Amino acid sequence: MIKIKDESVILSLDSGQKFDLPFLWLRDNCQCDECRITETEEKQFLLHKVPVDITPDNVEIIDEKIHISWPDSHQSVIDIDKIINAGNKRYPEHEPWPKNFIPNKYDWREFLEDKKYAADTLKNFVKHGVIILDNAPTEPYSLELLSKRFGPIHETLFERIHNVSVTGHVYNVAHTAKALPPHNDFASYKYQPSVQALHMLVNECEGGESVIVDGWQLVDDLRNDEPEYFDILCNFKIPFREFDENNETYAEAPLIQCDSEGKVESFRFSNQLMQMIDPNKKDLKEFYKAYHEVSKRIYDDKYRSIFRLNSGEVLIVASLRVLHARESFIPSGKRHLQDAYFVYDNAANNIVLLSN
Repeated sequence: MIKIKDESVILSLDSGQKFDLPFLWLRDNCQCDECRITETEEKQFLLHKVPVDITPDNVEIIDEKIHISWPDSHQSVIDIDKIINAGNKRYPEHEPWPKNFIPNKYDWREFLEDKKYAADTLKNFVKHGVIILDNAPTEPYSLELLSKRFGPIHETLFERIHNVSVTGHVYNVAHTAKALPPHNDFASYKYQPSVQALHMLVNECEGGESVIVDGWQLVDDLRNDEPEYFDILCNFKIPFREFDENNETYAEAPLIQCDSEGKVESFRFSNQLMQMIDPNKKDLKEFYKAYHEVSKRIYDDKYRSIFRLNSGEVLIVASLRVLHARESFIPSGKRHLQDAYFVYDNAANNIVLLSN
């Protein structure tokens, strides 16, 4: 059923669904060949070409489509199914980790070769922010092969694919046998890498268990328990720096960033890269109280998962959500890990591509 109001059309369906469709929205979403490029489905209509107070002459439903006649004689047709589908979720919803969570393991070869298997794997990655690929090759630079599912490697300074071992180039604590505290990489970039793949080529050492932390669940709980702490961590910018003799990275950003609806979309945390904050900065005392609370929660078992990453396994994290860490180890044998970065949008959008 159609009802025309002052600035919109009310569409009521037999299913009980109701849509309030502004006149400008209706004109902007015309599906005709004049307003859309047929081959690419791109819009070529320009909204400013019509008056802001445009009003249709007539609106009716014919064969499950809305037909609109406009004062300039243009005829728009919009499939009702398109209107319904516009509200569908494109990706799986994020889910908090259950108690005693351990990331699901998926076979490397099947992930790369089987489209349905890959789509299911990526869905789980989006839900929980982490997966493990097992039976992976142990040849160096095999991470290049993941571009088939995660898109091109997101290059950063230092190395395209980073080598992490106690015998290599040391520019942060990861290249020692010391415990590596929970963090996400390159907090020193304004736009951090959003996916990190950590490929264990060989792990013969005692200790060195992997640790992951569900940062989004942590800060969502913080918002409920200590809203004033949450607010200051959304607004107080912190300096981060990572460097060596050939590279320099630096950024100032808050620990928490939310989207326009208030949902957390980034949790930036790297205690080791955090720099001295100007002591004259406004709200410094309040910030440190909030930072103390977050630091404490990062070590709360509620948000943590601990496991051993074995040779031939790849831990993949949505790094704006999931922090990763490593316990200390005894360098009694070989331990060589390589890591690289990818773009989360490519991983999520491949769910749609692989499901078509």
